[in-house]
Amino acid sequence: MLQTVQLISNSNEETKEISRCLAKKLKAGDVICLSGDLGAGKTVFTQGLAQGLGVKNKVTSPTFTIIHEYQGRLPLFHLDLYRLNSEAEIEKLGLDEYFFSSGVSVVEWGEKAKKFLPTDYLSIEIFCSKSNQKRRLLKFQSKGKRGAELLKAILSYHG
Repeated sequence: MLQTVQLISNSNEETKEISRCLAKKLKAGDVICLSGDLGAGKTVFTQGLAQGLGVKNKVTSPTFTIIHEYQGRLPLFHLDLYRLNSEAEIEKLGLDEYFFSSGVSVVEWGEKAKKFLPTDYLSIEIFCSKSNQKRRLLKFQSKGKRGAELLKAILSYHG
């Protein structure tokens, strides 16, 4: 069953706070797909997740390296598929090794990997406000049972 929740974030710090809240509920094998325009805040969201997982390293966009790995309470695999243009390129990444591992996978431009995604994940679309450069609309959609469980964590956010 597909469920949707929408939240408004008025700053990068608020976006990070939302994702830190979500990080408290993450467990091994969780997959989060992020989509949105360039500069919408996908990496900012991931930075908050990393903070919530206890990652000490600075989290940056893996646009040119495709994958960054970080250690925290759980390993965090941050993937950015922006520069990949075909299913063959995506298939070569061996996504299953990340998705079905002891860590959490965050996939920027996850819509490019629909064919390779597990049946259970949380999808997040981030939209920029046209009237306020700092405001973001975050649209969360659950895919499968675990996605629905993670969506409940978002509902507990009281920012």
